[in-house]
Amino acid sequence: MSSDLAAARRHEGSWRPGLPRGRIGLLALISALGLAGAYFGVSRNAATPAADAKAAGRGPATRVTAGDVIQSDFPLILSGLGTVTPSATALVKPRIAGHLTEVNFTEAQNVKAGDVIASVDARPYHLALAQAEGQMQKDLALLQNAERDLVRYETLSHKMKGVISAQQIDTQRALISQYKGTVAIDRALVEQARLNLSYCRIVSPIDGRLGLRHIDKGNYVQPGDANGVAVVTLLTPITVVFTIPENRLPDVLKKFRAGDTPTVVAYDHDRTHELARGRLIAIDNQIDPSSGTIKLRAEFPNQDERLFPNQFVNADLLLDTLRDVALAPVAAVQQGARGPFVYTVTAEKTVQSRPVKLGPSGAERVVIEEGLRPGERVVTEGADRLRDGAAVTTASEREGDAARPPAKPRAS
Repeated sequence: MSSDLAAARRHEGSWRPGLPRGRIGLLALISALGLAGAYFGVSRNAATPAADAKAAGRGPATRVTAGDVIQSDFPLILSGLGTVTPSATALVKPRIAGHLTEVNFTEAQNVKAGDVIASVDARPYHLALAQAEGQMQKDLALLQNAERDLVRYETLSHKMKGVISAQQIDTQRALISQYKGTVAIDRALVEQARLNLSYCRIVSPIDGRLGLRHIDKGNYVQPGDANGVAVVTLLTPITVVFTIPENRLPDVLKKFRAGDTPTVVAYDHDRTHELARGRLIAIDNQIDPSSGTIKLRAEFPNQDERLFPNQFVNADLLLDTLRDVALAPVAAVQQGARGPFVYTVTAEKTVQSRPVKLGPSGAERVVIEEGLRPGERVVTEGADRLRDGAAVTTASEREGDAARPPAKPRAS
């Protein structure tokens, strides 16, 4: 009986109510196929717009900034660092020694050449002049007496032979020549004394403006004083010495030798304000081998005295002007494996890369010799995210251009 019970339990565990096993497998296969078909349809519908956009060469519109290609004149400018130097400067020093009795100027006063600015005690030099004149009178009297003696000797020699020897006459003539030399020396000493007396009035040697006073009344001065009495500097006109690269020298020499005087504009240290306009007047005779530059000198009227000696300035030399050329924003130029190119914005709001040939450039604009025409628009910001045919939305740069300071072109 136990064996019958075990067999019955084995038979009960092997049977379950429900569908046959073959029908269950078929239903599972049909469900899997349905899910795969639904997934394929959804994926196809989702991929279709991206594929269509990719096929058209356009994706989501990229926001960029664009600028205009304009037609205008373009000045070629050479820039250099410069220092303001006076046209003339003089350290006023006494020519003689003595005590200052007067100081006849105020600091920063404008003076003319010959104006008296100080005086030295003249009494010792009056006495020296009187002494020199007295010595000359004494030697002149001796000369006159020797000349009269010579006349007497010659007269006696003609009237009475043998009374006056020839040697005595020759000696008297030599004495006269000696006295003449002495009188000449005395006359020079008198002129020297008069000159020293005139030096008691210290005068300005040039036109210009006096600086700060270096010494006061009552001090003892002498020619060896290092600081002198004052410094006179000519401020109008004034000059600026600046440098340019040596490879630009031939262009400057060509214009300078042709008789042209290129315009030079001086700007302040930060290049934010124009200080003065002048003209090129001189070119140095040698190139500095340590820096590869050459010095130029420009002269400025400086009537408003905005330039002061030793002031640091930025100098721009106008070398030439290109007329009616195509100018594009500098920011639009990209560099590729085949050279420079730009992205132009088409009427359909897409971009197209275009190779260009560049000319001289400035801070804001660059000359386009080939590749662009005036009136076209080019991408200036956001070009790193673009490719040919990409859709873009542009923002005008006209307001930005109006707000920027004017460009300062450079010759390249």
